[in-house]
Amino acid sequence: MRIAQIVLLIISLLLLTALTQVGGIVLLASIGLWWVIKKRIRKTWIRYVAPVGVFCALYLIATFVIVPPIARSYGRIPLSMFENEGLAPLNAWTCILNRNYVRRELADATMDVARKMTVKYPGTVVHYLDAAFPFIDGFPLPPHLSHNDGKRLDLSFHYIDKKTGERSNECPSFIGYGICEGPRKGEEDMPAACESKGYWQYSYLQSIIPQDNKQLFEFDRERTKSLVYYFSRETDVSKIFIEPHLQKRLGLTSPKIKFHGCGAVRHDDHVHVQVY
Repeated sequence: MRIAQIVLLIISLLLLTALTQVGGIVLLASIGLWWVIKKRIRKTWIRYVAPVGVFCALYLIATFVIVPPIARSYGRIPLSMFENEGLAPLNAWTCILNRNYVRRELADATMDVARKMTVKYPGTVVHYLDAAFPFIDGFPLPPHLSHNDGKRLDLSFHYIDKKTGERSNECPSFIGYGICEGPRKGEEDMPAACESKGYWQYSYLQSIIPQDNKQLFEFDRERTKSLVYYFSRETDVSKIFIEPHLQKRLGLTSPKIKFHGCGAVRHDDHVHVQVY
């Protein structure tokens, strides 16, 4: 194997591990399997395409068949990839990349809130964003600082479709982050305060996430307030992060609602919930 190939392999292993936790191991397994079967493949074009197919097949088997039962031994379970009683991922890639694992108590609290939301607002879907990887406390979930133990979960805000005036289950950001409901005149402007202290990363996502869809949606104050309120009433929930200006605007007074600190990123595009 040439040096360039070794370097590429190492980079691929590190990247896949950082993005999915299990992708690096799957890559090594797929390389081993490919060496076993490649001699049986005669057509040149198949020999170029097959390695990718082998990796993808093994990865999907690992992600959806092998990893979930093993993760239970680490005290984590996956949130459903498909809508389940009013709860669903905003983006299926959250599940494909193994970023949807939580502790049982957080899963139960989230499902309970989703059920309450569907009762109060029929047809509403609560969309979750990043949670944690399936294994090992302390294993980082880029780019988050704290999603490393299955006790933390981000959820999308709710929005109204400006064109129809109806409640929407869509989100202006395709990943759920980066399109913010910023401070109004007279409201506490924590993003500006943090940036003035040198915390450049605080609003960084706004500069890389396209903002075109923002004009199509209106922040749904009522449903978002209910979402945060229901989580604050869950016994196992210890902290909720949302920007101070939104907490005041929505009239939320629970002592569980905290400021996340300037070292994180702004939380006026999503809600962060964590359990004890």
